[in-house]
Amino acid sequence: MPAGGVLAYLPSPPVNGVNIGPLRLHLYGLLIALGVVGAVWLAQRRWEARGGKPGTMSRLALWGVPAGIIGARIYSVITSWQADTGGQWWRAFEIWQGGLGIWGGVAAGVGVGLIAARHYGVDWRAAIDCTAPALALAQGIGRWGNYFNQELYGKPSTLPWAVRIAHPVHCSSVTHCVAYPPAIHTFQPTFLYESLWDFACVALIILIERRFAVRKGYLFFVYAALYCIGRFFTERLRVDEAHRYFGLRLNDWTSIVVFAVSVGILLLRGRAPADTPTTRSPVAGESRAEAGAGAGAQNA
Repeated sequence: MPAGGVLAYLPSPPVNGVNIGPLRLHLYGLLIALGVVGAVWLAQRRWEARGGKPGTMSRLALWGVPAGIIGARIYSVITSWQADTGGQWWRAFEIWQGGLGIWGGVAAGVGVGLIAARHYGVDWRAAIDCTAPALALAQGIGRWGNYFNQELYGKPSTLPWAVRIAHPVHCSSVTHCVAYPPAIHTFQPTFLYESLWDFACVALIILIERRFAVRKGYLFFVYAALYCIGRFFTERLRVDEAHRYFGLRLNDWTSIVVFAVSVGILLLRGRAPADTPTTRSPVAGESRAEAGAGAGAQNA
């Protein structure tokens, strides 16, 4: 029987990176990259289904992805300076160690992506509708990077799907962290819970898009509201360092605010009247015939 009487659990990852000659590739970064690839694939597939041209989402991703990573790191460093850097400023650049704040990444990535869409003359409302479920897909894949970094786990647990952490640490405040006793080694796998919820969000966003007449350009707020529901509950389980206000972690409050704003926007403006374009309307300025011709030329 495993130590501590736990009959089953998710084992600690054997490695957190792979070596290719002198180069070490961190699995945290590789999973984020895989999430980006999956997101671009899904967004492009949805774009072409609306009559958009091949390659559009990849072009926008060249702007949005770097901005998203920078924004995610800035958000994390600002809100978790001691945890991310240990007080040493140069460690702010060590993103392979973890420490990416999702809301900073979404804000910067989507914002710069919209600027790129305007620059290229792309229908930005259709672009953000196509991207909404792709964002959730990227997060669902990228969350597994936390597993390989053995970070952002939850409270101690003896559930069969608890995750074993090699050197667990509990933080009662942002500055006071202590090691758990050796007998406690399995914890709630919050990365797994959030990953599963992210994948569920992909399906729910697409389902809502098909069942309801959501105004063109507003599907992003469906994504934001749904994601916040899952994030609020997983955040409540986590034991890593975090600033707290009135008993809630900073990301709890962020989820509450983003959820309230997103739902308010959807209720006030999100439903498309009969004469208003919806999320499934064709891409403005790009007919299906033109998109098909472009695809044919690429495949020739």
